[in-house]
Amino acid sequence: MRPTRATTLLAVSVVGGLLGFGFVPLAEAMNGTAPRVEWTSTFGLAVVAVAVLSLAVSTYRTVHREQRPMPARRAMNFLMFAKACALAGAFITGGYIGFAVHFVDNMEADLPRERVVRSIVAAAISAVVVIGGLLLERACRVPKGDDS
Repeated sequence: MRPTRATTLLAVSVVGGLLGFGFVPLAEAMNGTAPRVEWTSTFGLAVVAVAVLSLAVSTYRTVHREQRPMPARRAMNFLMFAKACALAGAFITGGYIGFAVHFVDNMEADLPRERVVRSIVAAAISAVVVIGGLLLERACRVPKGDDS
């Protein structure tokens, strides 16, 4: 299995951004208005970011610093979780940025400004999920010279 590539993350972010940007006219056509970005979704992303970063630090400490063996099944599960977090975080980051870009022209009004600010905060937190996923992926690498 290969590490997640930056080009893959960029492509997933672009797809998410296009969908986030295109979601606004669709939502306005269906409901008459675009949805607001709630702080609860941002808080949920923050919980995931903290969990992934904590798992990355713990795994790195176990495998690389203390050089304790990790069961292969657990390492594979962590690796799959890391890849999923990196890809999903990239998609969500792009989606929130695309959503925010749609409202940048109307920043003088309160509601569009709120949507832009909240979307940017959510995008930044989802970028932390990507970073956590990549760090966990790196922590799952077997140290060089380790034959076990």
